[in-house]
Amino acid sequence: MAEKPSVLIIGGLGYIGRFLALHIHQNNLASEVRIVDKVLPQLAWLPPEFEEACAGSKFVQADASREQSLPRIFDRPDGKQWDYVFNCGGETRYSQEDEVYKLRSLNLSLTVGKEAAKRGVKCFVELSTGMVYKSDSAPSKETDKLKPWSKIAVFKLQAEEELAKIEGLNLAIVRLPHVYGPYASQWVATALCMARVYKALESEMKWLWTKDLRTNTAHIHDVVRALWAVASWYTGGGKDKWDAKAMGSPIPTFNVVDKGATTQGTMADIIGEVFGIETGFQGQLISTFAKLNLDSVVDDVNDELLGPWADLLAEAGITRPGPLTPFMEKELLKDTDLSMDGSRLEEVVGFKYEKPEINKELVEEVIESYKRMNWWP
Repeated sequence: MAEKPSVLIIGGLGYIGRFLALHIHQNNLASEVRIVDKVLPQLAWLPPEFEEACAGSKFVQADASREQSLPRIFDRPDGKQWDYVFNCGGETRYSQEDEVYKLRSLNLSLTVGKEAAKRGVKCFVELSTGMVYKSDSAPSKETDKLKPWSKIAVFKLQAEEELAKIEGLNLAIVRLPHVYGPYASQWVATALCMARVYKALESEMKWLWTKDLRTNTAHIHDVVRALWAVASWYTGGGKDKWDAKAMGSPIPTFNVVDKGATTQGTMADIIGEVFGIETGFQGQLISTFAKLNLDSVVDDVNDELLGPWADLLAEAGITRPGPLTPFMEKELLKDTDLSMDGSRLEEVVGFKYEKPEINKELVEEVIESYKRMNWWP
């Protein structure tokens, strides 16, 4: 039997990094794992089941965007090099200054990418986003037109392009939709927190734009399985069989997205059912107004929800609500479709989704995970 690969996870305490570490740990997939993050495990809201996979001797605190950190990150006691490097690092908050993304996302990717090339790492997997595609309700394939529509995506696309130029880098790129699952803290979490406030206020939760707006999803369980599948495929002969001309790119690139073609309407229906509240959509008039005055509309929504959310937390005696908030990011409220086609991963890598679409049970599971951490009012 072939020896198990050694694995380095950059940004290993972030949402995807920690689940990847847990997946590798639970399934005993690697001979050695190292988790690198700027944040200490004690400050990373780590639920108990991650402690063994992410902390202790496996953890190295370092800023991977700084060259002086590289020996600490990459050097191993036995002098060998890492087989797989997964770059799960980078700035994931929205609406930051360009400089922040340049430093924490672009520079980080290039610094670790160059080092991985220098050291002959067998597969370097860069995590990117489906927001790099031109917004379209038809699902974007990996070869479709690119026109990033969030700042995160602008710098992620630059990272993809610059990494592709690095001589000798064994690069694979994975583009992701909205990732959700237990302890999720971004897009799905925001919607759930908003719904919780609307339930308390006994008012209808109305969404902007239309029910058909695409907001594609993937469950964290499938995302980390897909990351592992791509690296295994790449080193198991996949890279050698990759036909750059037929595939439209010299770099193996894969969308990871479930088969549910999730829309705002899907989410509104599920949330209405889970919370027992009315959900609907703002009419054309208000949506048109919102397009022209997005800043003030977002500010109004946030003003309306943040106070009642704080009251709910206070009533429940929750002093540390983890990363949860109903605060709505302007960049996520754009009238833009996040619509992706994930068939290449299935056809080329042979991957099978185990959670093919978001549903009521999976959303209830997310809320249960918040309750276990005492984050949820």
